[in-house]
Amino acid sequence: MRPKGSKAELEARRRKAVKLVAKGHSHTEVARMVGATQTSVSRWWRTYQEGGEDALRSIRHPGRKPKMSAKERERLKRLLLRGAPAHGFRGELWTCGRVAKVIERHFGVEMHETTVLRLLRRLGWSPQKPRRFARERDEAAVEAWKRETWPHIKKGGR
Repeated sequence: MRPKGSKAELEARRRKAVKLVAKGHSHTEVARMVGATQTSVSRWWRTYQEGGEDALRSIRHPGRKPKMSAKERERLKRLLLRGAPAHGFRGELWTCGRVAKVIERHFGVEMHETTVLRLLRRLGWSPQKPRRFARERDEAAVEAWKRETWPHIKKGGR
């Protein structure tokens, strides 16, 4: 589990631990003083001995390379602005599933809907889910039911 603190704070803790070990304190003592494990202090000391002060610097862990470049993301935005019907979908709503199909069709990249959701949020978009109603739905009958029947069924209704 990653300890609490910013990258700079954690780096300062490593440097402090190494200085204390260099002054002659034991790894166990130093671990207690800086709030780390003895194993971590030993690892920091070994890293310091092999690479000097620079080896204790915080490094950025970049993670996985994005599936789409910035240029492709901008192109996707333009494609989505053309509207869902322009891509063969009924209705104007964009769902994560629809966007995933557009991405696969135009960029050859398969994305899970959760990944598409994150991508849309980064682009400043929000996915929309279509409301599904029966074709035969009678809005007037639904409103009458809500007004007249539902209050009698509902717990504590009149």
